[in-house]
Order: sequence, then C-alpha cells, then structure tokens
Amino acid sequence: MRGQVKGDESAGASDFQGPDLQTLDSSGADLTAPFEIFEPDILATPLVFNSPHSGRVYPTRFLASSRLDALTLRRSEDAFVDELFARCVDIGAPLMRANFPRAYLDLNREPFELDPLMFEGRLPAFANTRSPRVAGGLGTIPRVVGEAQEIYKAPIAVGEAMARIATLYKPYHQALRNLIERAASAFGMAALLDCHSMPSSMAEGGATDFVVGDRYGASAAPWIVETVEGALRRAGYSVRRNKPYAGGFITEHYGAPAASRHVVQIEVNRALYMDERAMVKSPRWPQLSADLFAMASLLASRVAHEIGRPQIAAE
Repeated sequence: MRGQVKGDESAGASDFQGPDLQTLDSSGADLTAPFEIFEPDILATPLVFNSPHSGRVYPTRFLASSRLDALTLRRSEDAFVDELFARCVDIGAPLMRANFPRAYLDLNREPFELDPLMFEGRLPAFANTRSPRVAGGLGTIPRVVGEAQEIYKAPIAVGEAMARIATLYKPYHQALRNLIERAASAFGMAALLDCHSMPSSMAEGGATDFVVGDRYGASAAPWIVETVEGALRRAGYSVRRNKPYAGGFITEHYGAPAASRHVVQIEVNRALYMDERAMVKSPRWPQLSADLFAMASLLASRVAHEIGRPQIAAE
C-alpha cells in the first residue's frame, strides 16, 4: 500500500482537517491510504516533519476486537498534532502523517517488538519479546492504552500482526527514509522533526509545555536542538530536554549527526491546545499553531545559514 502524495500544490491547514474519528466499514485492515505526505510547492529546506501518532482511522474489525470504547482507545493518539504542524509545509518542507492509530500499530517502535502473550501462534525467532516497551504493553502492536488499560478481548493471530507490519509499518518507514535521503541529497543534510504530544499528567503536572528529545545528544547537532528550544522559550513556553522523553525508535534509528542526518523529537503538552477528556481543540489552538510555525521558520533560516545555501531549492 502507498500513502497519498500531494506534490502539485502546497498543503495548507485545511488539507489536514477531517472528522475527529473515522472508521473503515471493511472487515479487514485494508487502509487505502495508510499514510500521507504533504509536499510543498518547492522543496526549499532540508527539514522534514513527521507525525506518526496522530492517525485516527480505526478499522471496524479492530474496534470490534477491543474491550474498550473508541474514545478510550483514542487516549493514546497524538491528537491533532499533524494539524498543529500543518503550516510548516509553507516553509518548503514535507510533512508526513500516519492515518491509522497508534493503538493499532506503533511506528515509533522496532518493527518486531512483540509480546508473545498477546498472540495465537508462535512469533518468529527474530522478534524482540524482551524490550522494556514490550514489558510495559507498548510494543509495535500495543497491548494497552492510557493507564494500562488492556486493548483486546482475546489474543490475536500472529498472522494479523505480521500483516500490519508488512502493509503499514514497513511502507511508512520506507517512505520516511526516502524523505530523509532526498533532503540529504538535495542539501547535504537532513533534519527530521518527529512531532508528538504528551498528556499533561506526564508534563510535571502540566508545568512543562514542551519536551525536546535528542537522545542525550546522540541524534542531532546541539545547534539544532538549541534553536528549537530557544524559539519556544522566547514565545513564552517552558521547555525541558530529554526528560521524560528522550526520543523513541525514530529518533534513535534515523538520527546520525556524523552523517548529517539529524532527528529531534518534540513533545507538546496536550493541555496547551485541547480538552484532553473530550478530545476537542481548545481556544489556545491558533496561537500554538502560529508559534510552532514561527519556530519552524526560524529553524529553517538557521539551517540555511549553516549550510550556506539560503535560496537552494530542489524538485
């Protein structure tokens, strides 16, 4: 399966908007557009934006297999994060988003972090069944959402897990890798901003607005992280680095500063822009979206200065 790619026109915020929750009437997990890439008119910066956890298309078979209602399942979403960063396409950067939900398949994990107790049948020998994330119920196919609430009524077939990984996870990561390598080829470097949200309960009781993760300096050059943090602080936000979120699989896997591939994970406190219980946007939404666009614009300018090619563009 392939994601929809918009290459002929810039994607504004209206392109990202849709129903708060969508379901598939089909009996299988046949998402016709498992992900989307929103392309700018002109590729003008090595920045790439990624929203792997904002998907809200729920296959009906998945909903039927869950012991939880749809609203509870959505607690694991980075709800509306794709829309928060939508305007960043206007600086000449692509934005990629998943359409399927994190509760169905988590893209910020290794491809085979799987809990053997969840499945009927034997997992392949290469599956990572002992990671801390698997132990916590948060593997590639999550076992829990929210505060350790079990998702499934009964074990699911191993073949179902393998199908999700083959048809959703692998194509997504191949497309993301292609975006990073395209930027690196065009500009001599790539800088991925991996965009997420965090419950206010995980943000020091709501006191932290953003957590910026760089795997403790391993995934991005310091000047990139400092530019992001500085822009957010000047806009009046409180920012922490790496605690409690240093970055997941995407940050670790794609971040290679020595090879000019930089990745920064950004976690936004959900209380800044939404009612966490009702899963709806709050009145503070427009200001936060504008501030994120300003941060991205500043970072693009700093990157252009660093690479010495302020007007470079590529098709």
